Amino acid sequence: MTAITTAQPNTRDPLLALAMGEVSGVVALVIRTEGPSYRSVGASMVFADDGSRIGSLSSGCIESDLALHAAEVKADNSPRRILYGSGSPYVDIQLPCGGGLEILLLPQPQPDELALIAKIVTDRHAIDLSIAMESGRISQGPPSKTGIFGPNFALHLTPPLRFVVFGKGPEATTFTRLAQSLGYHGALVSPDPETLNISAVGEWDLHEIHSPICPTGVSLDENTAVLLFFHDHDWEAPILSKILDHETFYIGCQGSQKTSEKRLAELNLIGVSAAKIQKVRGPIGLIPSARDSSTLAVSVLAEILANH
Repeated sequence: MTAITTAQPNTRDPLLALAMGEVSGVVALVIRTEGPSYRSVGASMVFADDGSRIGSLSSGCIESDLALHAAEVKADNSPRRILYGSGSPYVDIQLPCGGGLEILLLPQPQPDELALIAKIVTDRHAIDLSIAMESGRISQGPPSKTGIFGPNFALHLTPPLRFVVFGKGPEATTFTRLAQSLGYHGALVSPDPETLNISAVGEWDLHEIHSPICPTGVSLDENTAVLLFFHDHDWEAPILSKILDHETFYIGCQGSQKTSEKRLAELNLIGVSAAKIQKVRGPIGLIPSARDSSTLAVSVLAEILANH
């Protein structure tokens, strides 16, 4: 029996891992659901050429069968639509959640198609794809919601969430390690060399600063969450005043309610508008008054994901 391995590409999304050249193989997309479903329409999975699987489309009830179909798709280099559950010819495969699940299997996309998908990472802009289900050809489509439209499947893709962490000490490093371990990309900015000397940073950028600034090399956009983990709160207002000029998804700072109120007052004193000040969150995290860096990291990440 051949062992099934699960690959660990740097990119969390299987389709993006394919587009960024981290893996090659047959891509599987959920194109239609009926009733309850483990994954939503547009979810992806890759059956890699090396035999590994990136991602999942169910709780484990269809992947082995899909792998067989993916091998056929690879062999004849043509797409295939597979239906499970309600109305499926594969009556021996039952979906625990009931309903129906339709999957589109596509052979390895062409280089120009991969480059098109990769734009959401390289350009950090949302993109709408149109996939011809009969031929498998992928092209840029008009703005649309994800779903089946005639002979095409429309897929709306948004840039992946990324993090920019400012700070010093265990709170900054613990959050960075947690986010990186889950496959998120980002940057760690600190005035402290020891904080920047953390292991397993992966695809994260490291920036050492000697004054409270936002380095020019740090990318900020509407799918970026910014965290400030400082005990010396004098660093915060000058950094925030620069960050608030950008349309970031989330801005949050470590500290108590009293510290948060003082921070907002300092932003007001240096001329930051009330509208921008309202974007700053604090205290941060779903767990009130977290006392250790690990609990705080999980608490803050959960809050960010709940609002993204």
